[in-house]
Amino acid sequence: MMTTKRSLAALAACCLLLPTGCSEERPQPVAEPGIHWNPEQYICYRAARGPTIDGKLDDDAWAAAEWTRDFGDIQGDPAEAPRFRTRAKMLWDDDYFYVAAEMEEPHVWGKLTERDSVIYHDNDFEVFIDPDGDTHDYYELEINALGTEWDLLLTRPYRDDGEARNEWDIAGLETAIFVDGTLNRADDTDLGWSVEIAIPWEALRERANRPVPPTGGDKWRVNFSRVEWRTDFVDGEYVKRHDAETDQPLPEDNWTWSPQGLIRMHYPEMWGFVQFSDKRAGAGADPFFFDGHEQFQWRLRRIYYRQSAFYAAHGRYAEDLAQLDTDGRLGLILGGPAIRLAGDGYDVTLVLPGGGKLHLTEDGRVWKTDE
Repeated sequence: MMTTKRSLAALAACCLLLPTGCSEERPQPVAEPGIHWNPEQYICYRAARGPTIDGKLDDDAWAAAEWTRDFGDIQGDPAEAPRFRTRAKMLWDDDYFYVAAEMEEPHVWGKLTERDSVIYHDNDFEVFIDPDGDTHDYYELEINALGTEWDLLLTRPYRDDGEARNEWDIAGLETAIFVDGTLNRADDTDLGWSVEIAIPWEALRERANRPVPPTGGDKWRVNFSRVEWRTDFVDGEYVKRHDAETDQPLPEDNWTWSPQGLIRMHYPEMWGFVQFSDKRAGAGADPFFFDGHEQFQWRLRRIYYRQSAFYAAHGRYAEDLAQLDTDGRLGLILGGPAIRLAGDGYDVTLVLPGGGKLHLTEDGRVWKTDE
């Protein structure tokens, strides 16, 4: 994502912390995704033998793994279809979470060579992982066609005043790139590039907030993004195409596995569900299943969006659901969860039909307890 988008999201989140009644600068509400909530699903099977991380997807392990659907525009339908195909695969074993991606690209290029550079300023492939699905404590990895990596840990999304820890590294990370063509040459046409990634479970343990490695049936929230810039070849190098009126680079394309419903990746509630299986890839299929509370988590998330809008309009949070239920839908769907104001924030508790409770706080975290 472009820095400006991330900065605006962070500014909006910071504005939510303004004292009640402040009229100097009204906060902007957190944007709500513009699509129906229906994240992608994937069964991640065990690798009979870990793939060789060389960028080539020719291992027997990958042959047994299913492709994701082809990536679409980040905003979802009816956005413009991507110009080039992108798809991914996943595997796991006791030591690693494996990701492979294949990207069509007629002109493979890359410029950034320093680790933890802002890699999406080049064309790149990105991985996002939220192990417990509460939208806090999640991981991001970006890599370009040169194999330059940017890995970071986020305490929470930028919209919620999250902190990005760029100094954090994925200890033991293995990545490799294969270019089917020639890198940084415009006088020919390439077929594309592929990437292989092996992320040690041990590196994800720090903020997973759940058992690591996973066990069969566990579900993690994961998404993939591809950033693609329109370029021209000028004086022997690739240059981003500019808008003739503003002389600024044209906006990048963002293509994702699970659509976000808006041009922002840091909405973990929109990421896909990856369900881990104890079966070896190619040795049978498991059905995907929901635990029953995922839909309720999304419904609490809608309260979060509406509380943000209410705060932007009134300088305070709503005290009860009726103040947010302007269209008569929230109360009917949710059966009236309890809202409690606490200082400058709030918490919402919803008793689940099958037992346990869901909780939502003003910082956007949604989680389940068994009590």
